[in-house]
Amino acid sequence: MKLTNAAMSRLFNFDRNLYLIAGLPFDALDLNDVVRIIHDSAERNRSCFISTPNLNFIVSCLSDASFRSSVLSSDLSIPDGKPVVWLAKLLKLPIKERVSGANLFEQLESNQDKKIKVYFFGGLEGIAQLACQKINDRNSAMSCSGYESPGFGSIEAMSSDSSINAINESGADFLVVSLGAKKGQAWIEHNRNRIKTPIMCHLGAVINFVAGNVNRAPLFLQNLGFEWLWRIYQEPNLWKRYFNDGLHFLSLLTTKAVPYALWLRFQQKQFSGKNELNLNVTESADQSIHITLSGVCTDETILPLKQAIKKLAPFNNHFILDLNNVIHIDPAFLGTCSLLYAHCHCYGGKLQITNINNITRRIFKWNCADFLIDD
Repeated sequence: MKLTNAAMSRLFNFDRNLYLIAGLPFDALDLNDVVRIIHDSAERNRSCFISTPNLNFIVSCLSDASFRSSVLSSDLSIPDGKPVVWLAKLLKLPIKERVSGANLFEQLESNQDKKIKVYFFGGLEGIAQLACQKINDRNSAMSCSGYESPGFGSIEAMSSDSSINAINESGADFLVVSLGAKKGQAWIEHNRNRIKTPIMCHLGAVINFVAGNVNRAPLFLQNLGFEWLWRIYQEPNLWKRYFNDGLHFLSLLTTKAVPYALWLRFQQKQFSGKNELNLNVTESADQSIHITLSGVCTDETILPLKQAIKKLAPFNNHFILDLNNVIHIDPAFLGTCSLLYAHCHCYGGKLQITNINNITRRIFKWNCADFLIDD
């Protein structure tokens, strides 16, 4: 199917420096990069849906395609969890630091050179109001232009015209949603085309931190990756979730990440010096775009593929990637595929990845990217 510019309500940025880790895409950005992008989006009034996946996101998305889709289709995906950084380090990916939602919020509030308005949506009754009051009582770069605690209804019930109009009329730059990760992501996806506020992000615990009814962990615990212990101390009902996530993390390490990391180290010499990617682009009779790849498709070689997709995606929603002559792929290639997959599904099309050899298929599985080839 051919797309027209008029039909494109959402543009995907194929220039992103994106890597797939345990089935989810992550942008290789630090805290200052994300702050700069937020300020730029606010100034340009450009829509920016930010996802902040942590270990719980990874575990949940392995079995929930809709939840995963909300991360795949976001404009930024930043690692809000030390386990993500540990996995990146194990696989030698350029994701060096955790960018937590709380740290991001604090950085925006402390940057006196750039003023920003927030709107709180969610939280327990009275918490959003208290967070709004506390923000406005401070002498900071941030002000709160509105809030709503919608309760615990369905996505549709919390998406009334009055709620959306209140957000749009507030003049806020940054919509902070706190409805629980799955519901919050789904609510943003459901309403993002109706919301005029440029930056949208589910930051579940931030409202509680700002309101003061929950305290952040001491910095040394955050740096060690033990903030979850503090969260359990503050909110004991979270222990089951963290225990379940921990078991899944051990399983990911032993069955996926560590085998892949060992394979990379043993096979590294085989691919050294091979840094060329060739591609041939044709249009099939059914108007699908067929891209035949040959050589090594990795972080060092992927630019021509990104450029081709960037040029073709605004007009097409069905892509076929032929890997018959590809000898190696990596998480950068999988990250680009995940973005193309989200684009195709957004516009009612499909991404097909064909002629996958046994080694390449194993790399897909080690990176929890089966959804890209089994869809």
